[in-house]
Amino acid sequence: MLDQNSNESEFEAIDNFHKTQDSDIPKSESGDTRPTQTRIRIRVPKEYHQEPVISNLISEYGLKVNFNAALLGGKTTDDGWFDLELNGSAEQIESALIYLNDLDVEIWSNSNDPVEESW
Repeated sequence: MLDQNSNESEFEAIDNFHKTQDSDIPKSESGDTRPTQTRIRIRVPKEYHQEPVISNLISEYGLKVNFNAALLGGKTTDDGWFDLELNGSAEQIESALIYLNDLDVEIWSNSNDPVEESW
């Protein structure tokens, strides 16, 4: 749900998240189709507001995406923040995170240890 009147207090403290680095992106084993999930927070730059960034996670990468929270105004000129739960195979999630990384979308994880992620 997008809410123009939201404020950042609805988000968990950003201190609970860390900026994801290339080393945080899991390397899935080919053919592993077991379902898994992870929670991320992303900052979508304003230049991507007219692009289907999150829709592509569903249509191009086959993920189920749940919105835990979002900050994006209808006529805003600021970046948008999304707190997302991604559900799919480890390979799908890996591909989607690489896609987001290639767009230079900031990706934040709520784990300080990538081994603890539920990839």
